[in-house]
Amino acid sequence: MKSSDDSWTEIIKPKRGWLDINLQEIWRYRDLIILFVRRDFVSIYKQTILGPLWLFIQPLFTTFIFYFVFNQIAKISTEGVDPILFYLSGITLWNYFSDCFSKTSNTFVANASIFGKVYFPRLTTPISIVISNLIKLGIQVILFVMIAFYQVTFNNALININSSILMLPLLILLMAIMGLGMGILFSALTTKYRDLSFLLTFGIQLLMYATPIIYPLSFTSGKLHQVLSYNPITPIIENFRYSFFGIGTFDLVGLIYSTIFSISVLFIGILFFNKVENKFMDTV
Repeated sequence: MKSSDDSWTEIIKPKRGWLDINLQEIWRYRDLIILFVRRDFVSIYKQTILGPLWLFIQPLFTTFIFYFVFNQIAKISTEGVDPILFYLSGITLWNYFSDCFSKTSNTFVANASIFGKVYFPRLTTPISIVISNLIKLGIQVILFVMIAFYQVTFNNALININSSILMLPLLILLMAIMGLGMGILFSALTTKYRDLSFLLTFGIQLLMYATPIIYPLSFTSGKLHQVLSYNPITPIIENFRYSFFGIGTFDLVGLIYSTIFSISVLFIGILFFNKVENKFMDTV
């Protein structure tokens, strides 16, 4: 684009290297990110009868299934916490991570028609997905708080909110970074290896059972306990529950491990995403 004084207002250059990342350019396209967020949020519930009510129905339905299967039938302990609150607290954070991971992992394939027609920083698309899912998370956290208030008022449920709740924004941020990093990494890899998209669906389900969503970490012991502790999502879920219920322990070392893992996987994901971005149309 040229202005009246013959000076270029914008120059588009091909990306050459792995580290050729222009974060300032992404910030200039923040209006486009907002537009994508609105598109993602509206398109999901378009032409549905219940619309945004599904934001409440889905976690509640999953919570009640977990309650009957794992609490009533399997008799898995929830460490004295009301089972509904225990499962809902885990599902709330897990849904945010899994949605960010699964939807950003399909960035290139799902948006190939747009990417092939007009230029804009490709990272704006997965970033918008993380932000739109953050809105859903906010609504589901409100649902969790409402149910917790009801349980405390009428059923004397165990709620022991402590000062570690101030770290809630950090826990959510770690989930966002981890989901974004792993998602864009898989997105870059699936442009060439489509089999990974089938593996991803199974992998996310398996990862959920390897995370203390339906059981407390204290329910495990020995080598299994040690293996589950290596899961970077485990300290986030455990600290989230500790903030509200006071069960378990505040795991600072685990949070440091999760932080290092999240930042590392985001950095690696951006590198691969950036490398694939300029030639993905040849393989998609």
